[in-house]
Amino acid sequence: MDLKSKIRVIEGYPVEGVSFKDITTLLKDKKAYKQSLDMLEKELKDLDFDYIIGIESRGFIFGAPLADRLDKGFVPIRKPGKLPGEIEKISYELEYGSNELEMHKDAISKGDRVIIIDDLIATGGSAQAAAKLVESLGAEVIAFEFLIELEDLNGREALEDYKVISLVTYDH
Repeated sequence: MDLKSKIRVIEGYPVEGVSFKDITTLLKDKKAYKQSLDMLEKELKDLDFDYIIGIESRGFIFGAPLADRLDKGFVPIRKPGKLPGEIEKISYELEYGSNELEMHKDAISKGDRVIIIDDLIATGGSAQAAAKLVESLGAEVIAFEFLIELEDLNGREALEDYKVISLVTYDH
């Protein structure tokens, strides 16, 4: 099955000039969703790591089931104000604005090896911020994994020091 054919593209959302890749159409198709998880799992099964970290919110959709399938722990990285415990925080720039990410300080430990997952890589800003957040807590990022990569926005360049896995690519 061609996963790309299951992803709806919405032009001008959330702002003019952005071509939004809507994965809800893939998620509602149980065969396409299962295939995407199977493919993501296959890319990770031979890597040595302790946790899958999902970036809010669509990283949770793929990260949590993959953690279960691979018998690993799942750790969420959240948007501001969502975590009740002691947090570590980082600010970053988006393709069309800025944001912050937060993570519990005790979620991972020095020496832990992690995979960071999100649905999409565009400029790489949120992924790069997530890596800095994880590394500030002493853990090592083994790889990034994305369902979608927007190649023309050069997100891989922001992650040039890391292994980057993506299943579906778009030129724009």
